Amino acid sequence: MNEGYEPERTFAALPPAQGRGFASSWWGQAWLKALEDTALDGQQLKKGRRLAREGRVGAVSVRPGRITAVVQDRDSTAYRSDVLLQGLTEEEWDRFLDMASERSGHIAALLDREMPPHLVEDAAAAGLELLPGIGDLEPECSCEAWDHCPHTGALCYQVARLLDQDPFVLLLLRGRDERRLLDELQVRSAARAVRGTRDESSAGIPAARGVRADEAYAARDILPPLPPPLPLPAEPGVPPSLDTETDPAGGVDPSALEFLAADSAVRAFAMLAEALAVGHGQQPLTAVLTPEQDAVRLAADGRPDARLAARLGAAAERGPAGLDVAVRAWRYGGTAALAVCDGKWLPGPDELARARAQLASAWEEGDGPQLRAAGNRWTVVGSGAQLRYGPDGRWWPYVKERGRWVPAGPAEDDPAAALAGVQSGS
Repeated sequence: MNEGYEPERTFAALPPAQGRGFASSWWGQAWLKALEDTALDGQQLKKGRRLAREGRVGAVSVRPGRITAVVQDRDSTAYRSDVLLQGLTEEEWDRFLDMASERSGHIAALLDREMPPHLVEDAAAAGLELLPGIGDLEPECSCEAWDHCPHTGALCYQVARLLDQDPFVLLLLRGRDERRLLDELQVRSAARAVRGTRDESSAGIPAARGVRADEAYAARDILPPLPPPLPLPAEPGVPPSLDTETDPAGGVDPSALEFLAADSAVRAFAMLAEALAVGHGQQPLTAVLTPEQDAVRLAADGRPDARLAARLGAAAERGPAGLDVAVRAWRYGGTAALAVCDGKWLPGPDELARARAQLASAWEEGDGPQLRAAGNRWTVVGSGAQLRYGPDGRWWPYVKERGRWVPAGPAEDDPAAALAGVQSGS
């Protein structure tokens, strides 16, 4: 740093603060408490609060130990107002930097423009007072008042708004600008990491590779940007074969593990494709499957051999025939189709009226099939075809095979369309 360099930040005048408080953060409120506990004349502060609320505080200059602004009275007379706050000494900053670099959470909070209580508490334990107390905010004003006047009061109220947005304003006032502070924290954090690695090596502890996630997150704004994400592969990866000459450990089924690994690769590929798709952040979260549902999904997506299918059927609490029906349902509509396949529900009056209205409007009068209703299921009389009404208002086609109703197609909003596919194929 150049000799004689004094950091300074200037903030443009803030708009009037009609209908809002001057501080919402706890550290901004602590700043105002120091002001209000220090001033001897509450009426002067009240006038200052009014001036700040009306937007009569000009651009605010912040530098170590001093904040300055021009404040206009209600008669438009302008006054230069300053408020002084003692900065930390070099030795005190040294202690603060050591304390802050010990906990990556402190750095992360500051980079998020927050000043958590534990940061202030840890600083106090190190003998450092970051926030001002009674008598710490010393006023100077060209109106020549000896105590806080309306002009210095207005300046302090406006600075509380700045502190809400950026606690680095307070740290600059105490003597360090943001860039220098972060650079010094980065140097100390790196030195601490090197010392830790050396200590572990001397103790015979294998050195950890990479960087801890919390430390990387804390330093995210002072590190180079991450490289762009790699493009989506052309297809899922192929998991390694477990067919080796070595006998597996007891209870381990290599073919089942290979099956699960292949399924995981396909699912990871699909999840990555969804994550890279435009608008992914606005999509609803995918529902978590129950173990029974996931067993059906595995059987539907993975096409297992007979032995693995039997294991999946047992996990899904279904026999071979029941698993086959569930797999068909899954392929037509996932969890929604599986729920309709497994469940029989009685539509309420509103749902029943809506279903009957859809059926009545699906065919011309006299052209529709004769349907026999049982709960949410409408069976075509004299035919092995059935419509099932789902809770979402869609119709699912079913056909009877070997005495069992099985899914025959995806859901349709129109019952006639759902039934047409079944009847044309029968």
